[in-house]
Formats: sequence, structure tokens, C-alpha cells
Amino acid sequence: MTRKFKSGDWVKLKGKALAPKMEVLKYITKKDSFFGLVDNNNYLECIWYKNGERISEVFHQNRLIKVTEPGGLYKI
Repeated sequence: MTRKFKSGDWVKLKGKALAPKMEVLKYITKKDSFFGLVDNNNYLECIWYKNGERISEVFHQNRLIKVTEPGGLYKI
């Protein structure tokens, strides 16, 4: 599977109206614990801020959609 995003892209979770706007940091290596397969092209680390706290989480790229609205993590 090919990579859909690049570092610095703005994304949201698909189908979640109130999902936070997140910034893509990087693709990460994820190992399947059952089969032992290594995946370098499907999981990415994203960050966002909530109440001034930086939150980081890993998502499969198919769960995300690119955001086209302007601005960064904070709306003015």
C-alpha cells in the first residue's frame, strides 16, 4: 500500500464531526504481534492539542482524511 500523507499534513478522523484537527508527524514501523509482520507504510503518528496539552497517537492511514481548511492547530 502506498503512503497517503506526508509530514506536516493536516488530518481528521473519518466520520467524526467533532474530531480534532491533527498534524501528521511521521510514518512509524508497526509489528503485528500475531503474525510478526512489519508494516512501514500504513501507520502514522499524529499530534494535536487539547486544553494546552500535547497529545500524540498512532492511526492507520485509512482512518484519516486530509483537512483542507486553512490554519494550524489553533484557530484565530
